Order: sequence, then structure tokens, then C-alpha cells
Amino acid sequence: MKALVLTAVKNLEVKDVEMPDVKPDEVLVHTAYAGICGTDHALYAGLPGSADAVPPIVLGHENSGVVAKVGSEVKNVKVGDRVSVDPNIYCGECKYCRTSRPELCEHLDAVGVTRDGGFEDYFTAPAKVVYPIPDSLSLKAAAVTEPLSCAVHGVDLLELHPYQKVLVIGDGFMGQLFVQTLLAQGVEEVTLSGLSEDKLKLNHDKFGAKTINTAKGEKIPNDTYDIVIEAVGRPETQEQAVEAAARGGQVLMFGVGNPDDKFSINSYEVFQKQLTIQGAFINPYCFEDAIALMGSGKVDVLPLLSHEFDLKEVDDFVNGRIKGVSKAVVKLAGEEA
Repeated sequence: MKALVLTAVKNLEVKDVEMPDVKPDEVLVHTAYAGICGTDHALYAGLPGSADAVPPIVLGHENSGVVAKVGSEVKNVKVGDRVSVDPNIYCGECKYCRTSRPELCEHLDAVGVTRDGGFEDYFTAPAKVVYPIPDSLSLKAAAVTEPLSCAVHGVDLLELHPYQKVLVIGDGFMGQLFVQTLLAQGVEEVTLSGLSEDKLKLNHDKFGAKTINTAKGEKIPNDTYDIVIEAVGRPETQEQAVEAAARGGQVLMFGVGNPDDKFSINSYEVFQKQLTIQGAFINPYCFEDAIALMGSGKVDVLPLLSHEFDLKEVDDFVNGRIKGVSKAVVKLAGEEA
């Protein structure tokens, strides 16, 4: 079978590889689609993701497909089931897992990071992270269940009420997912700030978000929003997030920054506005909610997917030779998986 293998830092090769063996508690998935994430860019460049990826490894942690084989102990899915796969595998034994904080697991394993993922025709995963999807959900949409589940986790960490006004800073794929997730949760008003006129127009016209186009000089008002979600990961937007929060506001620092970046914060402002500043890491047990949001139509990810690649095109994308990509998926078997 074909696989796109990260053989070394900044080196991807399409190779013929053996079909993986299936352990008793595992599922073999015939890959339909695999999303390409900012984490894949980082792993390609030798930076850490949720964990370190050690070459040779097959990346791809956002995956959908059809169950091709199940191990002898598997009971939750069967051959032929259409599925999406949560990449994050928790140890269940460390202090974080045993105190209901598995996202902080000290021994995190991950499909497409520490073990081979979806940039290949078939991959294996423990049955406990394999989720059946409804007929109403396409395999292409299901491939991005993982990023949506990360947005769901971020929202779950907030104290959310319908009256609140929310600002999402950053019109990338994750920022746009937050818009729909928040509106699906019944928030009265969501504003998306960003640089792309096309993305801002889509989120205004199709999903009902207010918009601020900072590329046109439009300003984010200070001291205004009950909740601010920073979905960029840059010091200047992190500082903006704190400044934009109203008294009693909550600031969710979701954007993944450079590991060496720092931002300045006015400690008196945090005190005087009684702010809550919260981080959000991965997606503990949020797949069911993410699948339900998409299956019910409350979240529509397909308009946010700008490109569909094959395995051979992935290297050009992560190298920056393909421009203008909002969110890309790799088509392997597609809907016919």
C-alpha cells in the first residue's frame, strides 16, 4: 500500500509499505480523507506537536475512513462502519488521567504523531478512539472532526451564557470553527476579526457572525467582549485579546505560538477587570459532541475546506509552494473507502 512517510526533518517520501498488523484491541481503517493541520507543518519542520514525532513516521492525525478489520477484543465498531478517529490515546494511569484531566496525560500517544497516521491507505488505531459517524455526515467532513473537537473543548472550558458577546481573533480554520461552535451553543453575538475579506464575508453571510477586517484598518475595540478567543498564537494578538476583554471577561488562549514567544500583559488590567485567562490543549472526550454538531447540521465544515490534495502534493504544500490554502484535506480512497 502507499504511504507518505516523514523520513527525516523536512523530508517526505511516498513509499510502498506493508499493511499494518492489527492487535486484539485495534481497528484497521481504510483511509478516506486525512486533514492537514498546522501541527503537521510543525512536525515536518522538526517541532513538537501534542508529542514529539520521531522519523520515520506517517503523519496525519485528522482522519476518516471505513473499518476494514477489527481485532478479537473489539466490540464498539464492525467491518464496514464509517468512522472518524480521535488521534489522542491517553495512558489512563498517570495523575492527570486519574484526576479527570487526560489532555495533560504524561504518556500521551497519538495517531499520526507517535504512531503511523492517516497519510497512508490503511492505518490502525485502538478501538477506544474510533467513532462511528452517522449517514448524514460525509467522510470528507468527518476527516476534520479532530479540529472541531478541539474547538468544542475550548468552549467547554468557558462559562458560557446566551447573553454574552464573544470575539474570535483570527480567521483561520480554527477561528472559523469557533464561530460556528459558539453560535451552535446559543451565544447571542459572535464577532470574527481577521485579514481575509473572503473568509470574513463567508462567516457573516452564511453563519451570521459580525466581522472586523483588520487588514482594512478596522479596530478591535477595547474593554468590550465577555469572552475573547485568541486563535492566532502571536504575541500581538494575545495582547489584543486581553485588551478587548470587558470587566469580568474570559480570555481563551487557543492559538499555538512559537515555543519561544512571550507576550506582555498589564497585571493591573487583569486585576482591575477581574479577568480569567485560560489555555486549551487538545480535545479530551469531545468527539461525540463534534460528530453530533456536524451530523445535525449545526456546524458545516465543508465551506471552510479550500483544497483537496493527493499524497504527492502534500510536500509542496508544507514547503509553502502551494499558496492560498485555508484548510486542506488529502484524498486517499475518498467517499468510496
